[in-house]
Amino acid sequence: MDVLDRIREQVETNAVVVYMKGTPQMPQCGFSMRTVEALKACGKEFAYVNVLLDPEIFQNLPRYADWPTFPQVYIKGELIGGCDITLEMAERGELQKMIDQASA
Repeated sequence: MDVLDRIREQVETNAVVVYMKGTPQMPQCGFSMRTVEALKACGKEFAYVNVLLDPEIFQNLPRYADWPTFPQVYIKGELIGGCDITLEMAERGELQKMIDQASA
């Protein structure tokens, strides 16, 4: 399967997925850590992909949604953004609402 097809499948089959450096239990960068903390605070399960373990995804994910940095959060197949946008949405209560709707 082509790497872009793999990414598309992951994004479309998971209500919430974060592409990050490391894992939710062991983030490998501060941006990934803060993003995961915001997602965990919503109290719903989410999927993750450790881009450090998959060089194809690491190299090609920026092409998929034209977003150059990690982490990247997708909800219901749509790119929400990276760390800063996710944290801003969490502060305004928007992230919780989106995740609740996606998980329903």
